[in-house]
Amino acid sequence: MKASEIKKGSVLEVDGAVVYITDLQVQTASSRSGNTLYKVRGRNVVNRQKFQGSFKGDEQVQTVDFERRAVQFLFQDSDGCTFMDRDTYEQYGFDLEALEAELPYLTEGLEGIYALVVDAVAVGIELPATVVLEVIDCAPAMKGASASARNKPATLSTGLVVQVPEYLASGESIKVNTLSGEFMSRV
Repeated sequence: MKASEIKKGSVLEVDGAVVYITDLQVQTASSRSGNTLYKVRGRNVVNRQKFQGSFKGDEQVQTVDFERRAVQFLFQDSDGCTFMDRDTYEQYGFDLEALEAELPYLTEGLEGIYALVVDAVAVGIELPATVVLEVIDCAPAMKGASASARNKPATLSTGLVVQVPEYLASGESIKVNTLSGEFMSRV
């Protein structure tokens, strides 16, 4: 397919590596003879390394056939994490290193997780855009603190540390963006 047809969520083969596209920017040339550039960001689905690249609009790119299978997080042990396909009940295991970026967001009962399956092999997972986590430890809430006040660090139930507004206290639930790792709102 042409680079102009790339969409967020596409899986491409670039220099022998399978890459899952997480972000796409289109840069239009200012002159008539200039080409439109498609700048992509993503992750190598095998080793989880970040990928950045750019393609001209008429350049051919190699796509990879893959399936997005709805999965449920079962458990985490010393070897890794295990997920179960919601339709076939097949189990997929991942090393802790392979899920290093996703681990701080995984909780029991988390909905909206997808496994990326290439040639009957699960190569990675896709988290929902946001997750709800409980604040376990943070400085005491300040009376009269406004939403535009300073932030403070808070430790969440999974061990993730995020910056939250000063009005939040321990025991509250918050919504966190899984792409940026930032606080979004109180739940």
